[in-house]
Order: sequence, then structure tokens, then C-alpha cells
Amino acid sequence: MLAWLLVAGVNGVAQKVLAQEYINTETTQESGVKSDNIIPSSPSLSPDEPMAQVTSVSQLKDVQPNDWAFQALQSLVERYGCIAGYPDSSYRGNRVLTRYEFAAGVNACLDRVNELITTATNDLVTREDLATLQKLQSEFAPELATLRGRVDSLEAKTTEIAANQFSTTTKLSGLLIVGIQGRTSNRGDVNPRDGQKDTNDAGTNTNVISLAQLYLTSQITPTSYLFTGLIDGQGKTSPRFTNSVSRNDVLLGYEFPTSNLMVSDLNFHWLVTNTLAVMVGTDGVSMPAAFRGPNRVESAATGPLSYFTQRNPILNMGYGHGGIAIDWQFAKRASLQAIYTSYQPGNPAKGSGLFDGTTTTGVQLLLTPTNTLDLSLYYVNNYSSNGCLLTFVGDECLTAVNTTTGKSAPLQTNAVGATLTWQISPRISAGAWGGYTKSYIPGQPGNVETTNYMVFLNFPDLFAKGNLGGIYVGQPPKITSSDLPVGNNVPDFINTGLGRAGGQPGTTTQIEAFYRFQLSDNISITPGIIHLIQPGNTPDSDSVTIGILRSTFTF
Repeated sequence: MLAWLLVAGVNGVAQKVLAQEYINTETTQESGVKSDNIIPSSPSLSPDEPMAQVTSVSQLKDVQPNDWAFQALQSLVERYGCIAGYPDSSYRGNRVLTRYEFAAGVNACLDRVNELITTATNDLVTREDLATLQKLQSEFAPELATLRGRVDSLEAKTTEIAANQFSTTTKLSGLLIVGIQGRTSNRGDVNPRDGQKDTNDAGTNTNVISLAQLYLTSQITPTSYLFTGLIDGQGKTSPRFTNSVSRNDVLLGYEFPTSNLMVSDLNFHWLVTNTLAVMVGTDGVSMPAAFRGPNRVESAATGPLSYFTQRNPILNMGYGHGGIAIDWQFAKRASLQAIYTSYQPGNPAKGSGLFDGTTTTGVQLLLTPTNTLDLSLYYVNNYSSNGCLLTFVGDECLTAVNTTTGKSAPLQTNAVGATLTWQISPRISAGAWGGYTKSYIPGQPGNVETTNYMVFLNFPDLFAKGNLGGIYVGQPPKITSSDLPVGNNVPDFINTGLGRAGGQPGTTTQIEAFYRFQLSDNISITPGIIHLIQPGNTPDSDSVTIGILRSTFTF
């Protein structure tokens, strides 16, 4: 009964504290802070605020008979005599209880019980009480033994994990993606584009693509860590048509062929304050890594299948490696990310390096007006030393290759875009993005402009918890107009080889659908299909259909 009363009393106080914010308006004259914020080191007598033993609960002026814990206090005071009050005859039942106070209070009650047992005060502690305690001990002996066994087993497993863990300061994680894909036979109108389907797609055989990544997250201080990534990829969806018209139309999100194992990430993260974080490094400092994505299922391993459906291609621009990025949570539902990154920060040659080569500066404003709505607005400034934006989607090389020099002119690009997602219900979300770029050759007249868009629906937990379905429809980046100096304009260069002003004659539309089966916490299988209309923005090329089966293992 005593144990039950103690537990009931402590649990009751905890529930009251969690249920409401209690404020004691009394303040100390010396410090001016609320007296309830001054937690004594122990609940026993203190020089400033001694507590006196009471013999009746009626002596406590702030305890009323209708209080929910009145009977518990009455029993502890009048039967066992182990409750003390404050000198002003108050109990202060809503006051926060420290672990020290709890330990001292329990100890005082146990001492009192032992005293009563020793003196055999039968009218206070009856033989029935002792018999009840013995009966409870006997009844719960198996449960106590089981609990003791579980605790011992847990301690053994914890010891084993500690002895065999990878590192006390470094966490190892990674993923393996293996995809099987094949596309239909089709013919294309390639340069010179003249309305004739004169070239077969050269990459219609079924093949396998794999991607393996390992990550090391090394804790440096409680607010900083070093992130290292290794990557190895095999296989690709090419060869495609025998020119560059549609070289990026069917690029998959996990398509990253490498000749051997290479470093993909090497950057340092530092939480400067609770609202400001900094990332700096020589690899992996890119907009996809530094900018928070409003599309909550964005992932080449477990989300959409193609590279285009991961995010707005503007956010891939420059394919940054080394640089610096910041993330500032300046309000509860608003944050700002900014980045400066270089494509070849370690190359000192002309047209390379940290400042002279292909470089990208970007900023993103991410807003969450409600729990179900995400909006991001972004601006990107890019300098490309060869006229290619390195988005690897749609029209990304915007100046034609000079037949005499074998090189293409550089470009300065300004780009803007926005992404919106709406969680319609726990099982349906909708979203869209749009982007616009305007580029020019430094020191020369004329501009080249591109647009892109995407609309999509995601279905979390479709048919089973953990699964995911998705439907995406969009237009990859397309040159809508180009009036650069003659010889530099890509659309007419593909048509006639002259490179005169003009935009693309057609519009590529991509339709993608997928369904991810989550077999376990670490394994998923995703079948899907991608259909391309007018690949390469060429109206006279056949549509292309790609069937894909992606398997993913993460740890």
C-alpha cells in the first residue's frame, strides 16, 4: 500500500506539470526571479526555507478535501508520518519535484516504516499490511524474474554492440542500387533535322545499371562533423541517337558511371548557432546537398526514377564540387540557403579553379506557411566556360561547337524558379515546379532562353504502409529562343549547321509513373515506366518508352 501511494503521488505531480504551465507569482527580493525556478539541492531543511513535519493533513492550508491527491497525502501524513510542509503551513503540491527531492522523500518514508516495524506498532503497520506485501512479492516473482532476465540480456547486447561498433565517433552508412531497364525501338530525325526519321536509336538492348555509395559521418565536436562519401557506378542508358539531340532525355537518377571508386563528398558541417549552419568542402558542395528540397520524396534511391523528376534542373546547374554554403532558419516556418561552388576547384589551369572556371552562386527561400504546404523560390547565377549548364537534363548545352576551333562559347546565366508541394491528405500530395534561364556570351550581343516545368502526384503508403506511388508529367529544359551571334545558336545549328537565331521546333514531354514496394526497412523494389514525346525537342522523332525495375538496399 505504501509503495502504491508513493507511486501514485509522484505520477500525479508529473501529470499536473505536463498538463498545464504552473507559475508561482511569489518572487525573491534578492534576485527578482520566480521562486519556483530556484531548485534546492535537497528536499530536507534549508537555512532559508525550512520544512516542518506535520501530523495532520489539515495543517496544510493549500490542501483541500476535494483535491485529487487528498487521500494519498492524508494516509502518508496521518498513518506513516513522512510528509513535511513549509513553515507557512503550505504543501505546494504543484511545485516541480526534483530527483533529489524524490529520493530524500522516499528514504524518509522508508526510514519511518522501518522504525514502525522495529517498534512493532501494530496499530499503524498491521500484520495484514505485511502479509499483503509478502503476497504481492510472491505473485509477481515470475514477472520480476522475467524482467531481470530481459535487463541482463539487454546489458549483454549493449556491451556487444559497444565492443564491435565501427567507431565511437564515425557512423558508416550507404546504399546499393541495381536497376534493369530497356527501351523500345525508335527512329529519330537527327542533324540535319529535315523531317526525315533517318537514324535508329542505338541503345534499345536491356542492360543493368548499378550504383554503390558509402558515407562516413565523423563527429568532430557536438556541433560539427566531417562528411565523406565514396561512389562507384557501372552501366548507363546510352548509346542513344548518333548526335547530341536527345543525349539527356532518358538519364536515370542513379546513372553515374565511374571507371573506379571515387570520392563524391568531402565537406565539413558546423552548426554555428541553433539557427545557422555552414557547409564547406572540396567535394559534394552542391545545391542538391545544400538546399532543402520541398519535394519530400526526392531520392534517386527510393523516389522517382529519372534524373529530371528529382528536382527542378535549375538546382542541378553547375554540378558544383567545392565551395561554401549556409543554411539560416531565420523564422519558425522560413529558412534561407545560399551557396557558392566551383565545378573544378582543384584544377589551377586557365578556365578552371575556384573562381575562374565554371562557378555557380545560388540562393533559395524556403517557406512552410502550414504543415501541409511547402514553397521554395530560388535564384541561380552561373558562369559556364563551355556553354554547358551541367544540368544533364534536356537542352543544357546552349552554344554550338565551333567547327574551326572545336570549342563552344562560354555563357553567363541567370535563372529563377519555384517549387510548390501540397500535402492534400496523409496519402496524397501534389506539387509543381517551373524554371526559366536567360544566358548570354560575355561581351557579345544576344541571349538564349530556356524554360522547364513539372507537375506531379505522390501517394505515400499506397496499398501498404511504407510503399510509394508517383505520377510525374513535365517538360525538360527547352531553348525557346536564341539570338546569339550567328554560328552559336544550337537549334538552327542542328537543323542546318549554320547556327542562326531561332528556338527549338518541337517540345519534349516526359511522363513517368512508378510504384515502390518497401519490402523491409532497408530493401525496396520499384518498377516504373517513362514515356518521352518528341525526344530532343524534335517533332519528327519517334516517341520513346523505357521500362525500369530498380532495387535498393540501404544501411
